[in-house]
Amino acid sequence: MLRRFVEVKPEETAVVAWGWLYIFSVLSSYYIMRPIRDQAGVAGGVKNLQWLFLGTLAAMLLLNLPFAYIVKKLPRSRFIPITYHFFAANIVLFAAALRWSDPAQSIWIERAFFIWVSVFNLFVVSVFWQLNVDLFSPEQGKRLFGLIAAGATIGAIIGSGLTASLARHVSPIFLLLGAAALLEIAVFSVGRLSRLSPRLHHQPSGNAAEVPIGGTALAGFSRAFRSNYLLNVSIFLLLFAITSTFLYFQQAGIVSRSFSDRGAQTAFFATVDLLVNVLTLGVQLFLTGRIVLMFGVALALGLLPALTIIGFGALALMPTIAAVAVFQVLRRAANYAIARPTREVLFTVVPREDRYKAKSFIDTVVYRAGDQIGAWSVAFLRWLGLGTSSVALVVIPIAALWLANALWLGRRQEQLGARQEMPSHLALWWG
Repeated sequence: MLRRFVEVKPEETAVVAWGWLYIFSVLSSYYIMRPIRDQAGVAGGVKNLQWLFLGTLAAMLLLNLPFAYIVKKLPRSRFIPITYHFFAANIVLFAAALRWSDPAQSIWIERAFFIWVSVFNLFVVSVFWQLNVDLFSPEQGKRLFGLIAAGATIGAIIGSGLTASLARHVSPIFLLLGAAALLEIAVFSVGRLSRLSPRLHHQPSGNAAEVPIGGTALAGFSRAFRSNYLLNVSIFLLLFAITSTFLYFQQAGIVSRSFSDRGAQTAFFATVDLLVNVLTLGVQLFLTGRIVLMFGVALALGLLPALTIIGFGALALMPTIAAVAVFQVLRRAANYAIARPTREVLFTVVPREDRYKAKSFIDTVVYRAGDQIGAWSVAFLRWLGLGTSSVALVVIPIAALWLANALWLGRRQEQLGARQEMPSHLALWWG
């Protein structure tokens, strides 16, 4: 049935199916926790958010070095399960801490939980895509990454739907334990994918996948900035994170003024998540692959910054709960359905070490650096006395710069992808 809408070859079917279960489990786990995290952030006050974002960046920097070390020393069939076991154990510890804490202690535990979930989200999803860009060629990525990402969307729908329906009736502790169990399903899926990867006839296959990547623990940082191509990927993600943080703060301020009940705030966040993921799923299943193949990587990447320009312009005119909800739904759906799968295609044309180390650094540290720049920029603009509408106007030129970067980056990826698919003697002449 899927082949009527997406070009899936017989040898790819099982790999895509296990990839679906893998990312379904990861995103279900995250979206069970995301509304709990967002409510904890709002409860601490909007002015406190920039400090939470600073803590998140610090945590990202601390975790990247041990992660790079195990990538250097262990094959992917070992370092990926270790990463997920670590995060599952952390979820159980947070559930226990919340269960036995008093009200004064729970404030600090919730702040730590906000930081930890923000770290968790980027790490576990980045590791998933690291594996996928290692398994699939650039041509396969254009065809299949949208379809694979649909598994993430289904997981997000289930996770956010559970929290939206249970937030007022069930203790967050039970939701957290369910999130930990889902990560263990992801570990099982990783094992199946490692055994099935030779079917794709794409390097690395067989024993090559079990060889440690090697290099140095600091290679992710140095290679991310030494390559002009990866530097522009970093800029793309940095500008995406800055604009996302501006929107997040706009949403937090409007929600805190619109809802006084904590349960209502959590339910609002979960409902927005649910709408985002329903819209995303429809696009991923039927349109993403076709859009990327028809319009190319450059235009597919440029869609999100163009939408961001329009959305912040509308928010400047109408800073209401309805406007921020519509903008969030459309922007996040465009990101998950089009921009995110296309962005992952960018890494299919880089060396294998960059797919794990540089990609991890860009997906986590660079992303959270953008969060931090955005958070303190919002604080500075508010200190200057700018209101919601004026802050929205500031984002428009940033998004215009992001659009230019996206178009250049997409054209460069297509050039590198065409060069990879050439016979070796022609690629050498081209280069």
